[in-house]
Amino acid sequence: MAGRSNKAEEMSENRSWLSIHSLLSGDAAARVALIGLPMGRDSISPGRCDLAPDVIRTTLKRMSVYDLETQTDLSRLTIFDGGNADIAELGYAAALEPAAHAVRAQTGRRALTILLGGDNAITRPGVHGLDPTLKNVGVLTLDAHFDLRDTDGGLNNGNPIQALLEDGLPGAHISQVGLAPFANTRKAHGKAKAAGISIRTISECHQNGLVPIVREELDRLSGLCDRIYVDFDIDVIERAQMPAAPGARAGGISAREFFAASRAIAAHAKVACVDLVEFDPSTDVNAIGALTAARWVAEIFAGFLTR
Repeated sequence: MAGRSNKAEEMSENRSWLSIHSLLSGDAAARVALIGLPMGRDSISPGRCDLAPDVIRTTLKRMSVYDLETQTDLSRLTIFDGGNADIAELGYAAALEPAAHAVRAQTGRRALTILLGGDNAITRPGVHGLDPTLKNVGVLTLDAHFDLRDTDGGLNNGNPIQALLEDGLPGAHISQVGLAPFANTRKAHGKAKAAGISIRTISECHQNGLVPIVREELDRLSGLCDRIYVDFDIDVIERAQMPAAPGARAGGISAREFFAASRAIAAHAKVACVDLVEFDPSTDVNAIGALTAARWVAEIFAGFLTR
């Protein structure tokens, strides 16, 4: 580790500098893993979220390992890159087991596993991969939507939380933060309340701060669960700052708040798996979405280093 840092200090930066992409490796002993789950060709909002894992990896080449604001240096961190699970051509139901298996292969041996979606349908296999019993896991979502659409018409990126409830995940083990007005239905709200889900609206986030609310929910889940899964739906961000998220709305949280919450979440000892979903590279504008997603990865790494 020290050798890599010293080499980075000596290297001329005229042509290249150490990027976060440089941290990705095949080191089986790494405490952090990153894998892609390229689902999304059958999303409710047609698009190409399945392209996101590779786009994010490429964009990591533009991210330095050094955060000057906190003087955090990520160069000593090694990340196991497990590539992309072979699920891009599968339907949501057929992808459940292979995707969960890919996640389970990493969560069983790493302190933190990072999943690059893909649309929000990856959250269900992600949670199953972390805890197949669904009894000892808590789920925190940063999302403008409940994702509680009915499953009678099949699985999609609008019902992973509903599917998890039907699979047996206790509603009390779910916290949903950033829920937006005029983006959800009365029926979904009623389902969430009936299930005992903790509901935190976007207005609460604006009034009280996203990071304090996230910490409250992590503390709540920690009292109920051994491990925590966090779903970062990038459409919780203000649409003007995240135009490449099909479900993003005006009035969402700022990208800066999103990054701060990401770092705080990754610092929590019980957070064992996180995902980033609903980034659609085919609708990106001037790489805003790609750079936002890559910065999210950097913040997750930085938060993890504080454990």
